[in-house]
Amino acid sequence: MENKRRKAVQQREKTAEGPVSRVLFIQATQALGAVLSFEHPADAVLSRHFREHRELGHRDRAFIAEAVYGILRRLRWLRRVAGERATPRELLLTWFARGEGWPMRSFEGLASATERDWIAGVKAAEPGTGTLAERADLPDWLAERLLPQYGEAGVLELAHGLNRPAPLDLRVNIGKTDRDTVLERLAADGIAAGAGRHSPQAIRLAGKPALQKHPLFLDGSFEVQDEGSQLLGLLVQPRRGEMVVDFCAGAGGKTLQLGAMMRSTGRLYALDVSDKRLAKLKPRMARAGLSNVHPVLIAHERDAKLKRMAGKADRVLVDAPCSGLGTLRRNPDLKWRQSPAAVEEMVAKQGAILDAAARLVRPGGRLVYATCSLLAEENDGVVDAFLAAHPDFKPLSTQDLLDKQGVTLETGERLHLLPHVHDTDGFFAAVLERDVQA
Repeated sequence: MENKRRKAVQQREKTAEGPVSRVLFIQATQALGAVLSFEHPADAVLSRHFREHRELGHRDRAFIAEAVYGILRRLRWLRRVAGERATPRELLLTWFARGEGWPMRSFEGLASATERDWIAGVKAAEPGTGTLAERADLPDWLAERLLPQYGEAGVLELAHGLNRPAPLDLRVNIGKTDRDTVLERLAADGIAAGAGRHSPQAIRLAGKPALQKHPLFLDGSFEVQDEGSQLLGLLVQPRRGEMVVDFCAGAGGKTLQLGAMMRSTGRLYALDVSDKRLAKLKPRMARAGLSNVHPVLIAHERDAKLKRMAGKADRVLVDAPCSGLGTLRRNPDLKWRQSPAAVEEMVAKQGAILDAAARLVRPGGRLVYATCSLLAEENDGVVDAFLAAHPDFKPLSTQDLLDKQGVTLETGERLHLLPHVHDTDGFFAAVLERDVQA
């Protein structure tokens, strides 16, 4: 009964002139205000808001999410236009006026006469050129860190790539099917898709259809995974019957890829410090048809359980916890939630994890260190420090390894994927091999 009354109120308050109702605009304002506290990840905040407001339909949720993420991407620019102390409601009005280009008539019935006068001023405002950080919609500290790596023009190009929404990529489970078969089925179902540019296992969708109930998802024929992330599995290049360790497995996206490449043979250990994340892996393993994956909960990188694996692993992947700044297309709130102090803590943790993971590698075995960060201190800096302290490891060329698997990328010795260049999330990877005499 309560839901019926609520829907009736919503219907009465809808305006014929504006593209959205007042009620929906209030919902978006509330959701944005909660996100802008930056106490929790934006996706978690929005998920909670939608759970608490189940009367919101699919289109309403999409409207709120797209508005919130658009504002997070362009927050510095919007605050320069609307004012540094702009409220969530003012930021929303500015976003629709300037970011989405709504005409003034769209605000009738949605904003008061006073607000519409303010919006007209916002539409006419010229905030000026601004600093590099403001033009790139980045916090000052992050623009300063990126400038020596990419130069001013490069930072702006990178920021432009990061401020575009990410496409939806799938990874074909090669243990069950092949890419052409999946593409044919998607086309038959009216889902526009094509082969990925880089990974031979990747499919890129033209839109973002709901696939959770698609038969090929339910039978494990594909998983959602960014194409750049898939290249990390190719760098590990696991073989049938080997002992492979995914040192920071998380919910297991890369674990599933490695298991499929191993054709569910050998032993694949999925290590993580979170029981909840490993629990999410188990049903995914079953759906993917993998029987060689062994989830292992560890307390930290010095856990005694690791001693039993020392010097035995053929391949070890360290997809290290990091700032996540390469994923800003999907998680734009991260640039506002991260800090120099947090990055410094990450670098120390990354070095300790890489050192611990290296102990598991057998002589002649392979160690792959990867992050989804754009910062040199989390990437090349960690690897350079490791190599200086571990002369028994030598670098391998990521370009050569990928080229031998039919992937043509001019990466150099270490992999650097960038959204504006490769149309993937930002990834870094270095491949190291342990001396056979170690």
